[in-house]
This record gives sequence, structure tokens and C-alpha cells, in this order.
Amino acid sequence: MEKEESQNTTKKDHQEPDQETAKPEENIDSEKTLGTNEEANEEVKEPVKEQNAEKKIAELEDKVVRTFAEMENQRRRFEKEKEEAFEYGGYSFAKEALNLIDNLERSRQILETDEELKNTDALKKSLEHIDIIKKDSISIFEKNNIKPIESLNKKLDPNFHQAMMEIEDDTKEPGTIIQEIQKGFTIKDRLLRPSLVGVSKKVSKKEEKTEENKENSEDK
Repeated sequence: MEKEESQNTTKKDHQEPDQETAKPEENIDSEKTLGTNEEANEEVKEPVKEQNAEKKIAELEDKVVRTFAEMENQRRRFEKEKEEAFEYGGYSFAKEALNLIDNLERSRQILETDEELKNTDALKKSLEHIDIIKKDSISIFEKNNIKPIESLNKKLDPNFHQAMMEIEDDTKEPGTIIQEIQKGFTIKDRLLRPSLVGVSKKVSKKEEKTEENKENSEDK
């Protein structure tokens, strides 16, 4: 019996080391699986990181392009404003200076309608001086690209003319300028002030009938 017990104990002793040696192998396998999982996770993370980086680069490129576009627009706007300031800097002065032409024209009309000065040398000389001053003033304006607008016998153009009245006239096409109340001017390609004009219109039927009736009564 003692021998059998000793043999069983020796067998157990021999079996126990086998179980202990088996445990480290299991740990190695689990560590391998963990390692492969971590590597797989890292491989998944790397493409995500690359995508995020590419997205950030694209956003930065877009911001840079937008910034350059805004800078270019500001530069063009500044250049345009500078050109307009150089070309039209005297716009307000030129508009005020037109009052000189208007005053000369009013003075001429007043002198022409003065009964005491009619058919006198004084009137003739005064009108000549006024015409010279007006001509010189318009010449100075033209040298500075300020030009009068041609109106008489032209079709009404809302861009350059402002109709102040309608005058019945069958000899002209409706909308033809037959009277200029105040001369208009342009500075380069910009309107300085419109011409104030009177335009033609057809004679109304009522007036035609009254004229016919008058003619008939005169014939009788």
C-alpha cells in the first residue's frame, strides 16, 4: 500500500508540472491575439487620421483661396475708386460752375427784352461781350471734358434730357425736342446735368375741329 501511494504521489508530481507548463502557452496565445487586435485597431485608426488630415488641408486651402480672392477684389475696388477720384474729382465744382453759363444766358434774355435798350449800340455791344464770355467758358469746359448736350431737333433721350413741357406741333414727330429751356452737360461719359426741354406732340382732335369750324365760318 505504501508503495502504491508513493507511486500515485510521484505520478501527481509528474502531472502537475505539465499543467503549470501549459498555462504559460495559453498566456502567450492570448497575448498574441491581443497584439493582433491592437494592430488591427491601429490600422483602422491610421486611415481615419489620414482622412482628417486631408480634410483639414482642404479646408486650409479653401480659406487661403478665399482670402486671396477677397484681397484681389479689394485691390480692384481701390483701383476703380482711385481712377474715379482722378477722373471725376472736379464733378461738384463743374456742376456749380455751370451756373455761370446759366447766369450769362439769363442776362442776355433780360437785355434783349428791355424796351429802352432795343436797337441801341449799347445793347449790341453788351450782347457781343456776353457771347464772348459764354463761348470762352464753354471752351474751357470742353478742355476739361465737360461738353454740352445737343438737344434741338433730337429725339427725347431720358438719359440726357428731361421733358418740362409738351408743345403741339404737327410738323415734327411726337417726342422731338423743339425747345431747350436749360442746356445740359456731360463730364466724360457721366451725366453732369440733363437738358431741360420742351417736346412736340400731335394737335388734339378738338382743336382740329375748332380750326375747321373757324375756316368754314370764314368761308361763309
